[in-house]
Amino acid sequence: MPVLDRAFSVAPMMDWTTRDYRAFARTLTRRALLYTEMVTTGAILYGSPRARFLGYDEVEHPLALQLGGSDAGELAECASIAEEWGYDEVNLNVGCPSDRVQNNLIGACLMGHPEKVAAAVQAMNDAVSIPVTVKCRIGIDDQDEDADLERFISMVADAGCKTFIVHARKAWLQGLSPKENREVPPLNYARVYRLKANHPELHIGINGGIKTLEECQAQLTHVDSVMVGREAYQNPWLLAQVDEALYGEPGPVENRHAAARALRPYIAERLAEGARLNHITRHLLGLFQGCSGGRRFRRHLSENAHRDGAGLAVFDDALGLVVEQREAELA
Repeated sequence: MPVLDRAFSVAPMMDWTTRDYRAFARTLTRRALLYTEMVTTGAILYGSPRARFLGYDEVEHPLALQLGGSDAGELAECASIAEEWGYDEVNLNVGCPSDRVQNNLIGACLMGHPEKVAAAVQAMNDAVSIPVTVKCRIGIDDQDEDADLERFISMVADAGCKTFIVHARKAWLQGLSPKENREVPPLNYARVYRLKANHPELHIGINGGIKTLEECQAQLTHVDSVMVGREAYQNPWLLAQVDEALYGEPGPVENRHAAARALRPYIAERLAEGARLNHITRHLLGLFQGCSGGRRFRRHLSENAHRDGAGLAVFDDALGLVVEQREAELA
């Protein structure tokens, strides 16, 4: 089975970690493991064209597909399709708290059904040679964060899952919105540390509330890997420091302008395929955060990239509004 160096990854985020964001992320980091948005088994099995849900650019590797579902047979079939499409990992979502996924027995509610997750993991492992991983919470609702989490992890690990990425918060399926579930339940990093200490044979990654590479480095003294979500999206320049700080390798670009220019051929290709400029550039709005002209850059794209026929000239004009400098920012 292939082994991925997953020390740092960008969390799967609905409507954010699209193929266009992931291609942009690759102008900033070669090493980070990237995840798709959650894709449901139904979308893959019955949606058309399949490329709408599974398409990606080769530059995005290493790349994991996150699946939403609970039927072991369907998940196994989708995992097999993911492997055929060239994904490096398939991940089962056991952490999303939205009403829509609860009603379909997808996401965090599955923490109350460890036997279903175990059956799904076993079926997926039997179907593929790529890693099958699970992203979960430390619990849901009134579950005991010690006994119930231990039961869940042990049962799913016995079924063949060796890698768990744990969002260090409970999910409250009753009473909190999905947005509140990302912020209100208190973070309990110590519980994830204990999980790793109790299961040295497992790869335990941590997610939730991590915003700086200094925090990442501190977390890696307790767990095997770190997953960063919103900060990696809203402040993407963070990713430009990942390769050097966590892997000891130089990153692909020296400054933010170079990252933007590196994406230009990709934008041209996507526009030729019929994509709209704003669907791509919306992922770049945070690139010049804190820079002279950064606000003008965001405003120009926000006001013009959605227009019919908007092309590379709009992007180039926006880039010209930001003062270019060598990045003392990397320090």
